[in-house]
Amino acid sequence: MMTPLRVNVLVGSLRSGSVNRRLALALGRLLADQVQTSFIDIGTLPHYNEDAEAHPVQAVVEFRTSCASADAFVFVTPEYNRSVPGVLKNAIDQGSRPKAANVWKGKPAAVTGASLGVLGSSMAQQHLRNILAAVDVPVMGHPEAYIHAKPGLLLEDGVITDESVTRFLREWCDSFVKWAHVFHQQPR
Repeated sequence: MMTPLRVNVLVGSLRSGSVNRRLALALGRLLADQVQTSFIDIGTLPHYNEDAEAHPVQAVVEFRTSCASADAFVFVTPEYNRSVPGVLKNAIDQGSRPKAANVWKGKPAAVTGASLGVLGSSMAQQHLRNILAAVDVPVMGHPEAYIHAKPGLLLEDGVITDESVTRFLREWCDSFVKWAHVFHQQPR
C-alpha cells in the first residue's frame, strides 16, 4: 500500500461563492480516499516584494512552510482577462522566492478550473502551465479538465449535480494520483 500523498489545493479566487472554490471542494471530496488534502489560503499573502524576503511576514512563512511540506499540488484557477488571477500569480511568486528556497521545485501538480463560459478557463490554465514550468513544477499533461460551470452544476458544499461531470472528475483525480505517485517513485 502506498503512503497517501499530501496534496495542497490552491484556488485562484478569493470570492466565497466562487465556482472554482466549489470545484476545489468537489475535487477534495473525490480525492479524499486517496490523498491527504489541505486547502491553502492565498488571500492573506501580501504582494510579493523582494525587499521583504529577508524578513517575511507570518502569513508568508506559514504559506511557504505548508507548501514545502506538500508532496503535490492541485491548482484550481478561474480565468480573468484570459489569464490567471493576480492573487494566484502572487502566491506562486511568494513560494518561488528566493530562488534557492523555491517550495514548488520538482513537485508534481495538476491544473484545472471552471468558468461560466464553455471554454472552462482554458486560457488561464495554459498560462498557469507556463508559469509553473518557470518554477520547475511538472504538470500532469492529460487528461485536461476545463469545466463549463453551468448554473447549478457545483453546489456551495462541493457537490456536483451532474453524474457525467462527477465521473469525469473522478477519472481526472485518479489519473493525477497515479501520475503523482509514479512521479515520486522515479529517481531524481
